[in-house]
Amino acid sequence: MDRREFIVSASAAAATAAIAAPAVAAPMAKTKLRIGYLHTVAVDEQIWLADHLGAWARNGLDPQFNEYKTGIELFNAMGAGDIDMLATGAVVSNFPARGQGKMFLANSIEYATAQLWVREDMGVRQFADLRGKRVATTAGTTAHVFLDNALRENKMTAADIDLAGMPMPQAVDAFITGNVPAVALWVPFNIAVREKVPQAKMLLDAGVFYPSAAVVDGWAASNTYYAANKPVLARVVRAWIEANDMLMARTNEALGILHDKYYPQVPLRDIKEQFGAMRVFPTAVWRRLYSNGTIVEWLQQVTDFYARVTKIANPVPAAQYFDPSIFLSVTKD
Repeated sequence: MDRREFIVSASAAAATAAIAAPAVAAPMAKTKLRIGYLHTVAVDEQIWLADHLGAWARNGLDPQFNEYKTGIELFNAMGAGDIDMLATGAVVSNFPARGQGKMFLANSIEYATAQLWVREDMGVRQFADLRGKRVATTAGTTAHVFLDNALRENKMTAADIDLAGMPMPQAVDAFITGNVPAVALWVPFNIAVREKVPQAKMLLDAGVFYPSAAVVDGWAASNTYYAANKPVLARVVRAWIEANDMLMARTNEALGILHDKYYPQVPLRDIKEQFGAMRVFPTAVWRRLYSNGTIVEWLQQVTDFYARVTKIANPVPAAQYFDPSIFLSVTKD
C-alpha cells in the first residue's frame, strides 16, 4: 500500500468509527440561583439532604444558599432582589397573599413545632391564667399563628393578654430571665427553655389544633423569577423530591446526616425531637394533598389569620398565589 492509499484507508476507517461510536451527552449547564432559607429542620432538611445526595448538581443547579433569621427577612431580601427564591415557615401564607412572590412547593407541615411555655412561679398554671398577662412571641410567625388559634379555642382574643412582640431570641430570653410569664415559641427554642428554666411548663403545642390549624412551610419565588424560570423551578422540585424520598425511606440515616454535616452543634436527640414535631409525606401523598386542594385549604386558613391580624387589604387567595402545577407536572409519571 502506497502512502496515498494508506491515508485514504485510514481516513475512511476513522469516519466509520466516528459514526459507530455512541454520542457522548454534553454535561448539563448548571444554572446559578440564589436561595434564602431559615436554619431550622422543618424548613431546610430537604435542602441539605439534596446537597448530601448531589441532587442539586445532578439536576443542573448551582445554588448559593443564604441564611436568614426570620421569614419576614427572607421576603424583604427577595423583594430587594438579593435572592431568587426562599424556603420558610408560616409567612409563605402572608407575603404571597400581598402579591409578593409565588409559592410553588410545600416543604413540611408544622404539626407541633409551635409551643406555649409558662412559668407557674409567676402565676400561670392554666390557659385562663394568661388573661391580662404578658406573653412574648414574634409577631407574624408560626408561633403567633399558633397563639392566635390557642386564644380563640379558649374563648379569648389578643385583647385579653398583653402581647409582647419581639424577635424570638429576645422573647425566649425574656421568659428565661423572668421578665414575662409566658412565651409562644417554635422548636428548637424550647430546648433553651427546658434547660435553663427546669420549672417551666409546656402548656400546649400546635398539635392539638392539627389539622384544622395546620401551618404549611414552603418555597416561594419572586414574581419575576417565577414568570421567567418555571423549567428551573421544576429542577428545584426534582432535587427536593430526591431529598424528601430519602427522608421518608431512610429517616434515621437522613437525620444522622443532618446532624453530622449540617447541624453539628445540635444534639441528635434534639434533631429527632424537631422532626417529630413536623409532618412530611412521601411523594405520592404530597401529590394527593396538592391535587385534592388540601394544601390550598391549609394555606388559606393561615392567610385568613394574616388578613385579620395584620389587616391585609384584598388578600390574594391561596388558590391564586400557590401554583401546584410545577410539582404535579414533575410527578405525573
